[in-house]
Amino acid sequence: MDLEQRFSDLVDELCSRPGVVPPGGNGFGSHALKVDGSIFAMLVRGHLVVKLPRDRVAELVAAGTGGPFDANKGRAMKEWLTVLDESTWDALAVEAWEYVRH
Repeated sequence: MDLEQRFSDLVDELCSRPGVVPPGGNGFGSHALKVDGSIFAMLVRGHLVVKLPRDRVAELVAAGTGGPFDANKGRAMKEWLTVLDESTWDALAVEAWEYVRH
């Protein structure tokens, strides 16, 4: 399955959760899942990127599950993880949704 389809399936799964809005529109965030207006997961350069607490991101990077996310500005964004292990997409997307909606 290609990554676009995999992300589309993830979107379909998460849109049943309270406050989740699917990707849409134009510009920044148009390819992102949002909860209550805030981005929690997006597909960027062929990788799922999720928003998690800074300590959790560091833990996942150390474990090799993900890497730092750089929005092409030359520095890592501390609360964002580029997910490298596709088998963790669902769990990490749900974790990001739970984190951002609070």
